[in-house]
Amino acid sequence: MKQFNLNAWYTGALLALLALCSACVTPATSAEEYFAIGMAYFDMGKYAEAEQWLNRAALIDKTKTASEYNLGRIAFENKRYPDALRLFERVLVKDPKNVMALKATAYTHTKLGNLDKAESVYRQVLTLVPESADDGYNHALLLYNMEKYAESEAVLACYPHALLENSDTILLCAQAQKAQHKPEAVNMYERYLEMKSDPIVRYEFAVILEEGGFFARALEEYRAALKDLPDKSENPSKVGLRFSIARLLLIADSGSEEGISEIEAAVKDGFKDSAEVEKLLEERAISDARKADIRRIIDSMNKVPEQAETEETQETQTSDGEEAAKT
Repeated sequence: MKQFNLNAWYTGALLALLALCSACVTPATSAEEYFAIGMAYFDMGKYAEAEQWLNRAALIDKTKTASEYNLGRIAFENKRYPDALRLFERVLVKDPKNVMALKATAYTHTKLGNLDKAESVYRQVLTLVPESADDGYNHALLLYNMEKYAESEAVLACYPHALLENSDTILLCAQAQKAQHKPEAVNMYERYLEMKSDPIVRYEFAVILEEGGFFARALEEYRAALKDLPDKSENPSKVGLRFSIARLLLIADSGSEEGISEIEAAVKDGFKDSAEVEKLLEERAISDARKADIRRIIDSMNKVPEQAETEETQETQTSDGEEAAKT
């Protein structure tokens, strides 16, 4: 027996009702009915139909503001950002303290790349609803993306409860502090990783630890990140992370043969950034013997594939000849 699908039945019934309504619309049809039909289509994701009905509702004062706001949402969903901005700002002309329209305006400015204008609108939102941690987070995130790290951290500091319990807020604060080279970032990253085990965040944490000279802990975090990092990750990639481990081993222990082995393994697996390897030659902590190994690795990375293949063939032939001579 087929199972009854309530959602499918509801959608079909609603569509039938909408069809009936559209067939019997008269000049006496109320603005609320236009608006209700438009929002029903909106909820089903049928934006073209929703736009048609909400445009009718927008012609009537009683539902004009709500209709224009939702027409802006439709334009935003369809990535018509200039149209969305125009509609949201039209709402704000009539209702400057409309928090929903202000937030929508800020989002739209962000999509259009108008970050300064978006930041200004967020300030208006937080003046109206200073207790909103979600809006505070969005404002701080925008400031972070504008590279205003100190201001981003200052906004987050206004929401101490969120900094104790909200993992996204904690991570953003950690990243803002990291960008300012603040030692407090270590505690924030630890707090985040106690709540969520994320290999990319763990990698960021390891970088901070390495920069601070906490080599043993950094190595532990790098290895944990490598273990959990998806194979398709690009920033960081697995081979890039292996190089980070190699770099740390060489700096922490000037004679580390394990560090050289890690670089060789990373190169074999596809690490191609010879410039990063060359930077190791400038590290005073790395011994001359290991730098000689590093130069050898750089030389092998800079060889064209045909040359490397020819040399490998010659080495194999020489080895085979020596074995033949012995016999």
